[in-house]
Amino acid sequence: MAMLTRDDLMSLEEYAKQRKDFRAKVLEHKKPRKVILSDHATLYFEDKLTMQYQIQEMLRVERIFEQEGIQDELDAYNPLIPDGSNLKATFMIEYEDEAERKKALAQLIGVEDKVWVQVEGHDKAYAIADEDMEREDESKTSSVHFMRFEFTPPMIDAAKNGAAINMGVDHENLTTSITVSDDTRKALVADFQ
Repeated sequence: MAMLTRDDLMSLEEYAKQRKDFRAKVLEHKKPRKVILSDHATLYFEDKLTMQYQIQEMLRVERIFEQEGIQDELDAYNPLIPDGSNLKATFMIEYEDEAERKKALAQLIGVEDKVWVQVEGHDKAYAIADEDMEREDESKTSSVHFMRFEFTPPMIDAAKNGAAINMGVDHENLTTSITVSDDTRKALVADFQ
């Protein structure tokens, strides 16, 4: 999947005109790319369109129109676009109650290395997490992690040929496993281009 360039982005003026329709398109696109692993853990799979939206929103909010600022946003978000042999996701640990969240994050140190995606009939692909920066310390993990899942050609072929895709977490304080819906499987297989 090609990375985004300046040519893929709308000017602030053009985005203001198209934002409502573009946002609706992206929100619909994101639906099958959201995978709920547990009551408090969710994977949001990213791709070129989701990152284009993220960049457009950042440019809009920050009123960035200079070339250097636009390039900074492209450089920040392009690494979250799959490159054909992987899936990339934002992993969120979500608790509304702050005290409950703080307690959970202390109990989930290392969880980012225990999240996996598995094409049926193949080994689990464990997340390569937080390549941009360390997001935990000795007292807690972060509530947000950026993940990359790498797949071998046989795994990709199996997924493209209809094999089920399972996901889960193998952490001592969070163990879960699910099989994604067919809509989600199709959306993710599209990333293997």
